[in-house]
Amino acid sequence: MAVLKQDEILSLVEETVNTALKKGADEAEAFAYQGLTTNVVIERGQIAKSSRIIDVGLGVRTIVNKAVGFSYTNILDNKSAIEEAITRAIGSAKASKPDKDWHGLPEKKPYEETTGVYDSKVANLGPEDLVNVASVMLEAAEKTDKRALPIEGGAGASQLVMGVANSNGIVVFDQGTVIQCTLETIAQESGEVTPVCFEFNIERNYNINPEWVGKEATRLAVSALKAKRVETKNLDVIFTQFALQQLLYYTMINAVKADFVQRNQSAFKGKIDEKVASEKVTIYDNGLLEGGIHTWKFDGEGVPHQKTPIIENGVLRNFLYDNYTAKKEGKVSTGNAARAGYLSTPKIEATNFHLLPGKKSPEELINQVKEGLIVYFLQGAHSSNPASGEFSVVATPAWKIENGKIAYATKGAMLAGNIFQVLKNISALANNERKIGQLVAPWVLVENVKVVGK
Repeated sequence: MAVLKQDEILSLVEETVNTALKKGADEAEAFAYQGLTTNVVIERGQIAKSSRIIDVGLGVRTIVNKAVGFSYTNILDNKSAIEEAITRAIGSAKASKPDKDWHGLPEKKPYEETTGVYDSKVANLGPEDLVNVASVMLEAAEKTDKRALPIEGGAGASQLVMGVANSNGIVVFDQGTVIQCTLETIAQESGEVTPVCFEFNIERNYNINPEWVGKEATRLAVSALKAKRVETKNLDVIFTQFALQQLLYYTMINAVKADFVQRNQSAFKGKIDEKVASEKVTIYDNGLLEGGIHTWKFDGEGVPHQKTPIIENGVLRNFLYDNYTAKKEGKVSTGNAARAGYLSTPKIEATNFHLLPGKKSPEELINQVKEGLIVYFLQGAHSSNPASGEFSVVATPAWKIENGKIAYATKGAMLAGNIFQVLKNISALANNERKIGQLVAPWVLVENVKVVGK
């Protein structure tokens, strides 16, 4: 299937909106999406299979008498299938209760150009190119240390196009690419088997480094051998980006979403312009970040993406809004309506949640820890409490730091605490920023974290 062109997408969403209005909708919105993804999968250290996935569809939101209806179709070359989706959306709106907080779809606004988000080289990659990427990773892993075994992983490349139109005059199109490679490894020696370690690269342009991924996944696994228990005490903890992303995603990122605030499920409610974190902490939600994984011209409702200050030098500045939650408070959307493709209505999500880096190298950060841990991965972060910020997670694998040096791997260490206290106890940030999911961040050093040994 060929990639849908800009004029095809735009005429599709415009016609859909016009048809919905003719069929009796007071307001209408159409969201068209096409994703073409090629994957190569590694299983048990071997390249096992490749696949090409084409996902294409149209989501239709209609409003009748302040009640919202939604439907979708993945058949775009059939006019009657699209008309049927529109009819279902209108029927769904008519069957729903009016929402007193509905104040209309977003209005048209100017868009800023984005950079570093589309690469024709990535768009044209075939399975054989991704087999090469996966082979380089596996080879690098094999050469680095025989005690490590690659178990799972792969390489993938996607080309994405989307368009939005609504009855307030929004008609907009964007396209982008994504390429990634991942390797999971374990290490074995003298009957001991380490937890799974992994590394990956994900970029919008073709600038991944599969050799580094293979080497680093192996290095982590091997260094997780000969793990020892740690005693229960409060320690300084360096969170790498993986661990930090897992911790923040289920707690603090939810706490700055307007819907959580409006439902009284956020500890930040009523704290705008108050100090909520260490003054070393500055975070922007930046949907226009150059090369950002979640960088697009607009959000899932066609609202322009922007750079929103969340925390500046420890002071809470803003929450994240979609159109609905913003209008509920008489405010303007921050462009944070996200969609899972065409299958759902929008919900609030961070774009590129950017914790600004510090000036210290990773080595300097480790050197300043007298006794502590460096944590790469967490288990159980999803069970954190977003309202209170309480968490209890297993740090696996993690490494003990003694007198500014990584001494040995640890096993069974749990971290317990409150994310809002963690934010206040950040004492230093490294300069090694990278992108993990929605988070763009460096390593962070947090003082006085409760570590529970076994």
